[in-house]
This record gives sequence, C-alpha cells and structure tokens, in this order.
Amino acid sequence: MATTARPIGIYYEHPDWFRPLFTELDRRGTSYARIEAAQHHYDATNGDGSEFGLVFNRMSPSAYLRGRGHSILYTLNYLAHLEQLGVRVVNGLSAFRIETSKALQLALLKSLNLPFPAARVVNHASQVVAAAEGLRFPVVVKANIGGSGAGIVRFDRPEDLARAVEAGRIDLGLDQTALVQEFVPARGGHITRVEVLGGKYLYAINVYSSGDSFNLCPADICQTNDGVELSRGACAVDAPKNGLRVEGTTPPLAAIADVERIMKAAGIEVGGIEYFIDDRDGQRYYYDINALSNFVADAPRVIGFDPFSRLADFLEREVQ
Repeated sequence: MATTARPIGIYYEHPDWFRPLFTELDRRGTSYARIEAAQHHYDATNGDGSEFGLVFNRMSPSAYLRGRGHSILYTLNYLAHLEQLGVRVVNGLSAFRIETSKALQLALLKSLNLPFPAARVVNHASQVVAAAEGLRFPVVVKANIGGSGAGIVRFDRPEDLARAVEAGRIDLGLDQTALVQEFVPARGGHITRVEVLGGKYLYAINVYSSGDSFNLCPADICQTNDGVELSRGACAVDAPKNGLRVEGTTPPLAAIADVERIMKAAGIEVGGIEYFIDDRDGQRYYYDINALSNFVADAPRVIGFDPFSRLADFLEREVQ
C-alpha cells in the first residue's frame, strides 16, 4: 500500500475520463483528493499551499462543450496561485496556456524550428477569407480553444469558405480567436500520437480515420486496426462509436526527440503530440500539442501495458 505525507490533488473537469486513474490510486491505497474544477474555489488571502503534496492538473479545454467554459479561464488563475505558493504542479500554468491556445502551440513549434501546416491567426470571422489567400485548399478553421476536435471545420474551396462567412456560420470559439490552416492529406490515412510521461517518451499509436471527424481522442477509439473491439473504460458508457481505428507503433528516433523537445519547452510533463506525414511530399508536420492525455482505450491490448499504472507510479514519486 502506497502512503504519502500529504495527498495528491487531482484537479479535473470531465466526469468520466479519470475513472481509471482514480481506480488505480484506490487500488494502491494512495492518498489523493478529487478536485472538481467546475465547483472549486480557493482562498487567495490565507492559502499557504500546504493542503496538497502535489496537484495534477487535468482540466480539459473542451469543458465549454459541457457548459463549463468558465472553468478554463478560472484554471489559469488557480494554477498561477498554486505556483506562486510553491506547490508542485504537474502540467502547470505554462502547460495549460499552451494546451488552451492553438496559436501559442504554433508559436512554440516555430521557436523550435519544427514544421507545421501553414496557418494564419484571426480574431474575427470577417478576416477568414483574406487569411486563407495563398493557402492551399482544403483549409480548416480551428477555434483557438478546442479539444476533442471541437471547433474545427473543413472547407474544400474558397467559395465554400466565403459562403460560410456570409451566412454567419464561422464560429471562432470561446476566445474569438482561430487558425485558418491548410488541411494536409495524411499518408497512410492516419496520424501518429506520441505520449510522454515525465516529459519522456511513453508510447505511440497510429490513429486511422475517414477524415470526416477531427475528434481523435485516443480514449474514444473503438477498435484496433484489424477490427478487434476495444473496451473504452475511460469514456462515458454512451460514448458514440466513432469509426476510429488504432494500432501501436514506434516512431522514428528523430520524431521522439522532437516530441520531447516540444514538451520540455511547453512545460508539459504528461501529454501527447500529434503529427502526420504529408502524402504529397513526405514531410512530417506537427499539428497538435496536448497537455490532457486520456491514454488509448484498452491500452494493454494496443500497446502492451497499462499507462495508468505508470502514471500512478510517477505521481507517487513526485509528491512532496
């Protein structure tokens, strides 16, 4: 049985994604507390940071889809408060800022001289058509604060985009900022997601999709690449069968090194990076940085081990 002097605080929003971690910590007898973001408050005057030995931030940028968008901005304040007090925070303020801004993600990739699909950043729907000029179609309009594929719409032709603007169908999301970005045909019909734990490579998967959905949440995937049904214990029991297929993979060493560089620069200790190979020219492009990782469904079948067990090991080592 694992014991700690002070409990691990698990700060979370989604009601289902964290059940496997809670189950693992319960099994071990690890001291932890569930901190529900949407109903949380803190004492800015008298708080001294002594309540928890570590806080693990698992706030979701897609919270606004569940009526909890207010918690996203609140979380930025809470993480700053914790860090100012000297609390050990896993995926703290820097990580969450990157997680909740696709524009900042591109700035980070640019600073590391890593390739990403050509993109423009806008803050009003009236700017979208002009921003798309010079980009190769299809393009996607991506809300700056997204998560689980939310706020991403593909447009195959300039006239389709113009009509959507004229009809008022462009939604820039919670902060009214968005990317207009080239849609890249992925070689092999899949993207690769590389997960890290403690900032180091943990595992990778290829996720196959028809291209009609941008929700590539690994915990929502329903079958392996050879058609075997997966148990999706981290998702709601009524989560839709989304047609995604998955297989374990080992990325090139260069890609692993890139991912670890990205995570170090972002301050992300637990998370995933997604990339694909452009089928037109063979270029690897990084396009999504995630500080919230739910891990792949039925992980022992797909990658050969339980990442939640290793996550629990990591949290127990890091607690102060």
